[in-house]
Amino acid sequence: MSEQNGSFNGVMAVGDGKARFHCLTIIGQIEGHYALPSDNKTTCYEHVIPRLVEVEEDDNVHGLLVLLNTIGGDIEAGLALAELIAGMKKPTVSLVLGGGHSIGVPLAVSAKQSFIVPSATMTIHPVRTTGTVLGAPQAYSYFRRMQERITRFVTDNSHISAEDYMSLCMSTEELATDIGTILEGKDAVACGLIDRLGTLSEAVAALKKQMNKKT
Repeated sequence: MSEQNGSFNGVMAVGDGKARFHCLTIIGQIEGHYALPSDNKTTCYEHVIPRLVEVEEDDNVHGLLVLLNTIGGDIEAGLALAELIAGMKKPTVSLVLGGGHSIGVPLAVSAKQSFIVPSATMTIHPVRTTGTVLGAPQAYSYFRRMQERITRFVTDNSHISAEDYMSLCMSTEELATDIGTILEGKDAVACGLIDRLGTLSEAVAALKKQMNKKT
């Protein structure tokens, strides 16, 4: 087991000790191409990428449990991690704890089965930036295409429609200084974004069930 920039990862033995799954935590802000201040709790995508490849290729690891409590972060880095998880052949389960905000939404739905605890929330909003934006058609086209990529990934890996997802993104009634929607656990399940409401025990049980089917 190891700890890297606040991200704790480990391989857990279950059952008779022969069936093992990897526990990956994605917490704080997802750090991409630019390093964040040292006092920020971050998950560095360049640390997670090789770990996911290792899990997929290690015959002694039979599944992946992803624990999420993130405020979002670098869009392309988060989407890259989500694509890797979605492309794994091994059993995968995600569990949202606390929050799965912004780019945390694609990460939450990337697993074969997704869970959210009742007290957790998911914040859905359109692509945005804190940097300088050139007021040119090309800049707005880039944001539109990026939003389409995220929307397509989320809808391909969950049970929510693109229309409903964009409606949540563009809502003006939920957030005081921004557009978007905050979904509590039961609401995230009701709209089809997350598969099931549950806690750690339900998530682990679902992963074990997937692992048993594979063996």
